[in-house]
Amino acid sequence: MELMIRKLVNFDEMTLIEGGRAANPALRMLAVAAVVKNPWADRGYVEDLKPEIRAFAPVLGRLLTERMVALAGGADKIQAYGKAAMAGLDCEQEHASALIHTLHFGNFYREAVGAKSYLGFTNTRGPANTQINIPLMDIHDTGRRSHYLTIQFSISDAPADDELVITFGAATGGRPHHRIGDRYQDLAEMGADLENPAMVKS
Repeated sequence: MELMIRKLVNFDEMTLIEGGRAANPALRMLAVAAVVKNPWADRGYVEDLKPEIRAFAPVLGRLLTERMVALAGGADKIQAYGKAAMAGLDCEQEHASALIHTLHFGNFYREAVGAKSYLGFTNTRGPANTQINIPLMDIHDTGRRSHYLTIQFSISDAPADDELVITFGAATGGRPHHRIGDRYQDLAEMGADLENPAMVKS
């Protein structure tokens, strides 16, 4: 079976002013998406999804990583990242999830940017032009709140009922004028053990 990619989409947003003040530096939020024919469409319930995952997830992971790095102007420009998948209305949610929740997909991106953090994600279903949300976090530090961002965009004609939209997202920095501190400051104020946040010091 061949992976059918109908469309590739880039999203590129630059914030210059936030809260009435200039953003210095400006923040770019980026996404790359592939609109693909669901490889399990019209086959009824398929018990074993692994053959298609292993065949197609690496193709998409490599392709979208290369496009993201090029769009950002280099892997070193990417400070925050995430991923998302959207299923068309006739697709199982599991089909969209299958292609992004595998190391055969995400490791291309992680390795390209030298990341330590896991890739945040959303899995959704909807008709064409449904908003896609990609949650982002710092590529090295999951507690760095300045880089908690969400990319929002839609594709006017996708997903069709038998299609999946597979995406990566990125940001070149944190929110302009971020000033809510990091997770570690809250833990310290609460007297929590940084190695075991559920335990509060007496």
